[in-house]
Amino acid sequence: MKILIVGAGGFIGGHLSEEIIKNHEDWNIVAIDIASSKIEHLLTHKRFNFIKADILKDVDVVEEQLKGCDLVFPLAAIAVPSMYVQNPTKIFELDFEANMQIVKWAVKYGKRLIFPSTCEVYGMCEDEEFDEETSNLVTGPIGKQRWIYSCSKQMLDRVIYAYGVENGLRYTLFRPFNWNGPRLDDIYKSESGSSRVISQFLSNILHGKDINLVDGGNQLRCFTYISDGIAALIKIIENKDNCADGQIFNIGNPHNELSIKELAERVVRLAGKYDKLKEVVKKIKITNMSSASYYGKSYQDVARRVPSIKKAATILEWQPTVSIDELLTKTMDFYFR
Repeated sequence: MKILIVGAGGFIGGHLSEEIIKNHEDWNIVAIDIASSKIEHLLTHKRFNFIKADILKDVDVVEEQLKGCDLVFPLAAIAVPSMYVQNPTKIFELDFEANMQIVKWAVKYGKRLIFPSTCEVYGMCEDEEFDEETSNLVTGPIGKQRWIYSCSKQMLDRVIYAYGVENGLRYTLFRPFNWNGPRLDDIYKSESGSSRVISQFLSNILHGKDINLVDGGNQLRCFTYISDGIAALIKIIENKDNCADGQIFNIGNPHNELSIKELAERVVRLAGKYDKLKEVVKKIKITNMSSASYYGKSYQDVARRVPSIKKAATILEWQPTVSIDELLTKTMDFYFR
């Protein structure tokens, strides 16, 4: 099987490529991205063909490679909350328009599609657990530009579903819930808001900066280690008895739920176990600031986000196994040991 991974140099794309090359000898990868710094160790492998291309500009290159593949992962996207507010049109151009074209090519050439939706599509849904089939997708007013990412992904979900019904597109949608681990973001950047939350906390510690909690850090999230996420994707690719066709799967770890404040306290405590950080950690304070000050007035937050993973457990026979402390330790070992 030949797999096209668009955005192979990113967090999910890099870890997925690594797993495929290591453990699936009959799968070959065509990898497209604008950068390869996270996948340098794969570039010389005979089953890994890296093509440097920008999907916003090099559309002919992407289309030509897609023609020759069996399965396509359109993983290229911007998924950093600060960018939703700072540059919403860029989010729309890449996350929706560029990926919409890939979806159309998958339909045109009869390719199987595995598309990364997002837990963000549930927005401010008030369900105790978010269910793929029944939970409402609730977003805020137009002036809260934070929702452009969620809406871009949701619209693609709807279009892909429609192509499945009308054109027979073979697809699977998966919704990651706060996947984390090594190589998620560049923690060596010190700019606030440039990373997802765990990466941002690690970056602050690395640079000896106080950790800022947005609106008190009372928001609850469920964190998933990247190896658990990739294990689910492998089962989707394998698609035993076509079980994943036409399905939407939440991929998260409801057992790893904690508030952002609790997360910050845990990260600081664990960081103090590393010799080179012991003195730095003693000086770091956990402070509060408003979301308007941190992200801008166009931001709007979600109080709680918990996935139901019954479908993934039943259909894919998948369960997450990595606890929150193990997730944090594995990630911090990567950077700090």
